[in-house]
Amino acid sequence: MDDPSLGASEHLSALTGLARLNRVAGVSSMLWREMRPLAQRIDHPLRVLDVATGSADIPVGLASLAKRDSVRLDLHACDISPTALAESSRRALAAGVTIGLEELNAVTTPIGRRFDVITCSLFLHHLDAEESIALLKNLANATDQLLLVADLRRDKPGLALAWIASRALTGSRVVHVDAIKSVRAAYTPAELRQLSEDAGLAGANVMRIWPRRMLLRWSPAIPRSEPENSTP
Repeated sequence: MDDPSLGASEHLSALTGLARLNRVAGVSSMLWREMRPLAQRIDHPLRVLDVATGSADIPVGLASLAKRDSVRLDLHACDISPTALAESSRRALAAGVTIGLEELNAVTTPIGRRFDVITCSLFLHHLDAEESIALLKNLANATDQLLLVADLRRDKPGLALAWIASRALTGSRVVHVDAIKSVRAAYTPAELRQLSEDAGLAGANVMRIWPRRMLLRWSPAIPRSEPENSTP
């Protein structure tokens, strides 16, 4: 997925495969559980930005869940890839969801406006430590209420699951290769916690979540430090 020579058709196939993996893993539902209490108590549509959105499967999923709960969202998404943004636009249109889309490298470029909630899924493992810290700083600087960063976690069971799930759920050659490389390149919960501290995210909580993933949760309004969730 990081290869600039990757053809558009292979890129689109990979995005479709990743969206399917996210759906089976319940990523949108997991993120919605975290942000729903906030969305239900504020007096305006919850302003949400999904960073490195890929095919926008996460914000489209959030829109469906919010509609079920009679909650209004003001959805936005960004990605560095024009191919991904074109697929995001197509997917949002097909789902009847309005999403503001922007081409942006969130690692090197500050986010130009503020959001109640910023989400970022399955992106951090593409970055080295310095880039990860820069990304987390940019996300935190644009977050008013809640930052949620979900990613793979590096361990042997996760490697086995990536091999099995990528082949069971998609025929994309790119996803088959990328799934294994991604787990090997991912951080551990302890490493992610250290990255968040280095980025200045005081009180960030890193939780283990199903399936073999982890979630960084941080709020600038209510600093918190909780023990790591032990869910396998």
